[in-house]
Amino acid sequence: MWRSGLNSRSTTTAPALKEKKWDALVIGSGHNGLTAAAYLARGGLSVAVLERRHVIGGAAVTEEIIPGFKFSRCSYLQSLLRPSVIRELELKRHGLKLLKPTATTFTPCLDGRYLLLGHDDERNYLEISKFSKYDADAFPRYENQLYKFCKLMDFVLDSQAPETLHWDSSFTAWMRDKLEKSVFWAQCLRHVMALGQKDMVNFMDLLLSPTSKVLNKWFESDILKAVLAGDAIVGSMASIHTPGSGYVLLHHVMGETDGERNVWSHVEGGMGSVSTAISNAAIEAGASIMTNAEVSQLMIGNSGTIEGVLLADGTRVRSSVVLSNATPHRTFLGLVPRDALPEDFLRAIENSDYNSGTTKINVAVDKLPWFHCCGSNNTEAGPQHTATIHICSESMDNIGSACQDAQNGLPSKRPVMEMTIPSSLDKTISPPGKHVVSLFTQYTPYKPSDGSWENPTYREAYAKRCFSLIDEYAPGFSSSIIGYDMLTPPDLEREFGLTGGNIFHGATGLDSLFFMRPAKGWL
Repeated sequence: MWRSGLNSRSTTTAPALKEKKWDALVIGSGHNGLTAAAYLARGGLSVAVLERRHVIGGAAVTEEIIPGFKFSRCSYLQSLLRPSVIRELELKRHGLKLLKPTATTFTPCLDGRYLLLGHDDERNYLEISKFSKYDADAFPRYENQLYKFCKLMDFVLDSQAPETLHWDSSFTAWMRDKLEKSVFWAQCLRHVMALGQKDMVNFMDLLLSPTSKVLNKWFESDILKAVLAGDAIVGSMASIHTPGSGYVLLHHVMGETDGERNVWSHVEGGMGSVSTAISNAAIEAGASIMTNAEVSQLMIGNSGTIEGVLLADGTRVRSSVVLSNATPHRTFLGLVPRDALPEDFLRAIENSDYNSGTTKINVAVDKLPWFHCCGSNNTEAGPQHTATIHICSESMDNIGSACQDAQNGLPSKRPVMEMTIPSSLDKTISPPGKHVVSLFTQYTPYKPSDGSWENPTYREAYAKRCFSLIDEYAPGFSSSIIGYDMLTPPDLEREFGLTGGNIFHGATGLDSLFFMRPAKGWL
């Protein structure tokens, strides 16, 4: 297949890398690495970003896999990029354009019904009432409670974790650390007190409970519970019946677009435009970015201090500060000599959970999908086409069965799919009249027990299974396919450096977040 990177950036050369000692090096040009480079450069430091691939962006990337069709190959919607980053780096001035969908979620049913939710509270009430008047009354209360919890989570997300230091420090550094921790806990207590005891108990219940328990407590209709439960499983191998999975319900409401909560936007030009905008801000501030520059090893001096990095082509790049945008597993078990790190730290990294059940399929089609539940076959994009479309998600039992298949070592018989059609809003990513379809599918084990993802026939069978399931809701979808690109967990690991194929650089269980992160006190 022909492919070309749409946001390649190389602002420096290999000889230029060697000529100076940089204040900081950043391994990898994912959006997090680019953001770090932009802030460091704005602080007056000389910064170089070293990207292994031919194109920047990491998992936030746009690539033309099929001529004329520009795919957001991995990430496919924008919401969780912190508003402060968008504002401070002036990303809109640097080319970021968010496209707000006219509806938020669309769930077709095999019996001819559907649930379409959007930005209009009255319309949402009528839609949910088709299935349950009780749920229609409860839904605004449910959302308001989550939004209330978001105020506390916003504070936590924008704070540095108050971790116990694992290294010797001066008295001044020790005092500064104590002061910063005291300030954090004082501010945290104020947020907790603002919630009050009743809401705090509900907050802890949400964090610790299974998703199924949370949603069964609030609602009675299968379809609404399934729509909401879908947010709790994205990118994981966890079941909706797993204690603690309820947290991710909140995680997916914390994002926003232009100040509006829980709005997941398409990005004009694909998700690579997010990375391009951040790189523009970094370059404007003085950062240098080099593609096709794979780091093979960190250089550690005799005293145990960082001296820079060694590239795969033998180039040595000097710096006493190195930031890694690679996964902790890849960074500390692949790039750092083992004898340079404490054994307890290495054990924590080795035992981190990178399980993931995600397979991403990017599809080029010659027409918009027509969902039979919507009636007449209109060739124009409707609200349902701009929304996140939930396929095989009519009940929590559907989701539970799909997960159980994977836990038994098999790709789901009826995978849970999030379909998005960015070309319904963005006319820059596909030829006129044709469209780009993104399928985020679960669950697919990293190593299936009944075959191998390296087997082309096995891979094709899974893709065709997904397409056939979509045909049940949108007849003729399979026949509209021009071509597709599929990324299984091993593909995501090999091509994008996502250990285990995990899209979050590690499982998002409560035991892995904030000051509970796997290598406590270090990361």
